[in-house]
Amino acid sequence: MSREALITEIVRENGCTKKEAEDVIKKFTSAVTNVLTEGGEVSLIGFGKFEVKERPERQGRNPSTGEAMTIAAKKTPSFKAGAKLKEAVNS
Repeated sequence: MSREALITEIVRENGCTKKEAEDVIKKFTSAVTNVLTEGGEVSLIGFGKFEVKERPERQGRNPSTGEAMTIAAKKTPSFKAGAKLKEAVNS
């Protein structure tokens, strides 16, 4: 589902304007981004949890040359689905 389709679905479900739905999505994504960049997590009970995971430094290979190289450690955002979301998808 694209962002536009999500906005349309929110408008259909809630009877709000397209502008209001778009503002809600912008504020939600901004809030989640801010919390994750500060090292926190966002838990929506039943839906899921957004968090930051740290990947350690590791050794890899350059696919074109086969030469060994070090892949730097980094942080990556992740989402873990909640029980109600998993149940809804599997029913």
